[in-house]
Amino acid sequence: MIEARGLTKDYGEKRAVDGLSFTVEPGVVTGFLGPNGSGKSTTMRLILGLDRPTTGDVTVNGKHYRDHAAPLHEVGALLEARSVHTGRSAYNHLLALAQTHGIPKRRVQELIDLVGLHDVARKRAGQFSLGMGQRLGIATALLGDPSTVILDEPVNGLDPEGIHWIRNLLKGLAAEGRTVFVSSHLMSEMSLTADRLVVIGRGKLIADTTVEDFVERASEKIVLVRSPEAERLRDALAGPGISFVDAERGALEVHGLSAEQIGDAAAAAGIALHELTPQQATLEEAFMNLTREDVEFGHVEEGVAA
Repeated sequence: MIEARGLTKDYGEKRAVDGLSFTVEPGVVTGFLGPNGSGKSTTMRLILGLDRPTTGDVTVNGKHYRDHAAPLHEVGALLEARSVHTGRSAYNHLLALAQTHGIPKRRVQELIDLVGLHDVARKRAGQFSLGMGQRLGIATALLGDPSTVILDEPVNGLDPEGIHWIRNLLKGLAAEGRTVFVSSHLMSEMSLTADRLVVIGRGKLIADTTVEDFVERASEKIVLVRSPEAERLRDALAGPGISFVDAERGALEVHGLSAEQIGDAAAAAGIALHELTPQQATLEEAFMNLTREDVEFGHVEEGVAA
């Protein structure tokens, strides 16, 4: 479990993280979303003790990361996939970490196979593609069989097969009761992978909720209606704040009413309905709607003051 309480981080006059409070529970995949410069990478660094908060606190499994006697067994993290000695092979990179943490050699081979690097295990990491580097970074994060996994943009550089693999891996880790906290810019992937979302903008919390609730919150009341008496229906539904848009195949988009309200009004007027479909925003549309005011148009590198 990850618990942040009033977490704040200043870099000089720049406030990168501003009073964040949230809890990441075990047993679900929690997506961490925010525009560029919103503070995601800084927050992850604070969780792992790589930066000290200006005020507030954050713990992992009830302790600060630095206070865990065997942190690699508690928390596995991927913040920068390229943090590997370029002259060392994937196998030797994992083996060196394993030997310094009392992890048996067989675990190294297990992870090499798990992440699909068996054929290149003896190849120098400096020759790896971005996708292979990501797989090695994920193997490193899982080396200590941790109860909490923190991954920053793990699908970067992965092909469609690799993205499908990481999706199932994350869901599998959560199903085992682990805490899984993952950031990504791929909204379509988050909609398929995450159960809950923590969304921030300009360092502040925007939402801490389920994916479904987040999308519903950002969705307008738009319902697609099809009826053989479209004009009568339009007249029956007309009112303040209600608008209509003609859709394909004679359908009507009704803005400002719920499907239930439309159905009740049609029934009261004796109008037959052949279709009544609420239109819901995608996760990407919901994200854009709710973070529009929090985008920093001046470019900010997240690793510096994000």
